[in-house]
Amino acid sequence: MDINQFWDAILKQKAKKIKTYFHKDAYINWHCTNEHFTVDEFIQANCEYPGKWDGNIERIEYVNDLIIAVVNVFSIDHQLSFHVVSFIKTKNDQIISIDEYWGDDGIAPIWRLDKNIGNPII
Repeated sequence: MDINQFWDAILKQKAKKIKTYFHKDAYINWHCTNEHFTVDEFIQANCEYPGKWDGNIERIEYVNDLIIAVVNVFSIDHQLSFHVVSFIKTKNDQIISIDEYWGDDGIAPIWRLDKNIGNPII
């Protein structure tokens, strides 16, 4: 499975293309919001999400039948930015499950800024 093409389809909200990557019985879990989706529900949630999106894959790791991807997803106008870590389990070159963890990008909490600890990554 080409993870770059998969994420391209996700970011461009191409429903028909996204579906081609999944086994019919696959499922997707978004742990941060406690949501469990069928493939069709996941595609609906992704493709009907408001706005236009882009992103960059920051890291990919392969462990047997598991692909771990870290992606920065942002709105085209750069008003919103998120990081997602996806654990994508495959079988016979199709996705059978995804466990994802989404986080909003932003500044550190004020209590840590007040302590003057840590530095920007970039």
